Amino acid sequence: MTQLVSLTLQDTGEGRQIVEAIKQDNPGVDSLEMPGAIKLDRPDSLIVKRETVSEKLGRDWDPQEIHLTMVSMAGNLDEDDDYFALSWNR
Repeated sequence: MTQLVSLTLQDTGEGRQIVEAIKQDNPGVDSLEMPGAIKLDRPDSLIVKRETVSEKLGRDWDPQEIHLTMVSMAGNLDEDDDYFALSWNR
């Protein structure tokens, strides 16, 4: 059975740009727009890449900055200088 990883971000200008980057790098991601938040679900894994978010924002972006926008997450976290990733290890 496939488990979904989930990431919910605040619905702000920067949050929407991060969501666009996530959608670009993660085919098949589902999004749900709620008042004040955007929830992203994807089977097994989801990655937020520094390079893609930086391109969307038009500035250098550190993956640690996602914590300023994040509301909640589900999955095992792997953070690096170049990405923020959620997955379910089996």
